Amino acid sequence: MTATATKSLGSEALTEGIRIQVTPSFIETHSDIERGRYIFAYKVVMTNEGSERAQLTNRSWNIVDASGTAHDVDGPGVVGQHPDLAPGESFEYSSYCPLPTPWGTMEGHYVFERPDKSTFQARVARFYFAVQTA
Repeated sequence: MTATATKSLGSEALTEGIRIQVTPSFIETHSDIERGRYIFAYKVVMTNEGSERAQLTNRSWNIVDASGTAHDVDGPGVVGQHPDLAPGESFEYSSYCPLPTPWGTMEGHYVFERPDKSTFQARVARFYFAVQTA
């Protein structure tokens, strides 16, 4: 699988002690440009820099392609998991997003729950998908 990662298109945000870093990449070998199918991968690293444990319960994404078409995705966990992060711990995962255009954006939030059952939304700052040629 050929991937071109570009850190400058990524994002980073810190909310209530949870740092979310995203690095997107274009997956040329899985894309079909002539048919308008662009596959983008993204790697997420979430780190608990706070002083309390936090467990991810839900995710919410807003994906917008180059034509302005928006698509919202909400659901439990990430990649079938609900990471429970003690202070100082990190969780990393990769996923993908198909788009009908050669660029787009994605942003959203993760809902985390504290041991006292209080919840908060950790922001995932906007990051960019773009076909990059060498």
